Amino acid sequence: MTAPTSPLITLINPNKVHPPITPYALDVLTTELEQHGYTAEVVDLCFERDSWPRLLEDYFTSRPPPLLVGFSVRNTDNLYAQQQRVFLPEHREIVRKIRSLTPAPLVGGGVGFSATPFACVDYLGLDFGVKGPGERVLVDLADRLSRREDPALVPGLLVNHGDGRVTRSATPDPDTALGAVGEVGVRQSRAWQVDTASAYTRRSGDRWKVDNLGYYERGGLGNILTKNGCPYACAHCVEPDAKGTAFAKRSVHAVVDELTELLDQGVYDVHTADSEFNLAIANSKAVLREIVRRKNTTPGSSLHRLRLWIYAQPKPFDEEFAELLAAAGCAGVNVAPDHVRDDLLDGWKVTSKGTRYYTWADTAHAVELCRKYGMASLVEVLAGMPGETWQTLREAMDRTLALDATVAGFSLGLRCFPYQPLGLWLARQSAGVRHEPGTQSNTATEPIVLRTAEQCASPVEYERQFLFQPDGALRPVFYFSPGLPEDPDTLADPAGRRLRTVELMWDHVAPADYPRVMLPTAPGSSKDDNNYADNPFLAALTALGYRGAFWAKWRDRESIIAEAARATAGTA
Repeated sequence: MTAPTSPLITLINPNKVHPPITPYALDVLTTELEQHGYTAEVVDLCFERDSWPRLLEDYFTSRPPPLLVGFSVRNTDNLYAQQQRVFLPEHREIVRKIRSLTPAPLVGGGVGFSATPFACVDYLGLDFGVKGPGERVLVDLADRLSRREDPALVPGLLVNHGDGRVTRSATPDPDTALGAVGEVGVRQSRAWQVDTASAYTRRSGDRWKVDNLGYYERGGLGNILTKNGCPYACAHCVEPDAKGTAFAKRSVHAVVDELTELLDQGVYDVHTADSEFNLAIANSKAVLREIVRRKNTTPGSSLHRLRLWIYAQPKPFDEEFAELLAAAGCAGVNVAPDHVRDDLLDGWKVTSKGTRYYTWADTAHAVELCRKYGMASLVEVLAGMPGETWQTLREAMDRTLALDATVAGFSLGLRCFPYQPLGLWLARQSAGVRHEPGTQSNTATEPIVLRTAEQCASPVEYERQFLFQPDGALRPVFYFSPGLPEDPDTLADPAGRRLRTVELMWDHVAPADYPRVMLPTAPGSSKDDNNYADNPFLAALTALGYRGAFWAKWRDRESIIAEAARATAGTA
């Protein structure tokens, strides 16, 4: 391959979880960089899980020296309370390998990174970081580096000064810039960081770009973003902080052009990457109408092969929206009511003003509309928030199963992050002096005591306590309501596993209903593990050529696993 004639920016995908998820952000970044005159290349470690050191060596010894290296952290851990697998140590190993191969500065970003950006810059040993969407900030950083100007002047850029000191430049947001320790919880729109006009370029088969078709063939889904950010304030969610508190709505035509480009490459199952597709529903309907319009006016359009999969809140979800979804080619809807009881959801699932925006009746209506228009549906419940008891959890399971959605999913325990409302509340409750009942980590060796931002010397210190113990040992923080039916020793132990509640959940569901239910499992306790990372059922699913959201095949998992076993035996 010939050397690039414009400055080279190298982007690294360190995420090696399988089934693989397309690193969409890297397509966004390469599009923006190329539009501004840079050569952008992607070194993707996802398909080089064991040989990634050699891949990095081959790349950096065969390509021209890059001006800048970007490092995308999709997740710091798998977010699964029953397993609690952390990816950061391996990510740091990859960063150190890159450091040995190039003197170029490293900048980190990504949704997982943005949940604890100061701590990630410090722990990974990066030079810079970007909290939230990265396309505008990355181009500004590259411009200043190419002109040999001070990168600290880039708005919104995190800069590593060493010895645990990381700062963030002022931003165009009207709110105070996140930087001083007392301001770490300030909500910002981050809409200025998003390119809303461009159709992000999606490629397949290019050696140094994201291989969208390759991801689809191995992971079963493509992805598309119609808007960035979320103005809601749900207690467990990191996205308003990580992505921004205002909807940055992309051009409708750019979104559908991009969809068409994916479909033309053979990526037929595409999942929305919005926080929730149906929020800002007028824009969502406009996207669907444009898909339908092009299908109706162009018989040969690849849009006729689209199978769309979406995330949605129970409301807004009216009949017009359901009809448009079906006409556009929607195959399935992941509905996220999170619970059935108003007393638990009040103050949990809320708008920025603290008001609820749906009821359980809205959930039932959304499921019924999916059924009416021939779309599969998954209804997910997040168990274990403050106030949860076995009685409230049992009621949530019963009422959710009564909906007779395609699949009902139940998670137990919630990952805590420093700027989500739950994490902020836990830090206030703990206040640096007490272990707040319900906080837990499988790797904790001492009581989990959190401090507020004001009690910490820096943002790095505040964020680190949600990932590490004071002695530096990894210890992600999870929360389980202390009202759940665990024995006193488990509740008193900061590493106590809430397995009694898991057993009760399995016992409560009739075996005849198992095919349509996803329940939490401890590693190795069941073949029905619904944790995504390296899930054996999902691996079997994609190996056999199944496509689409994995939950839509959940009812058929017994026959699919058996089919995969026969296929493996036949090739042995």
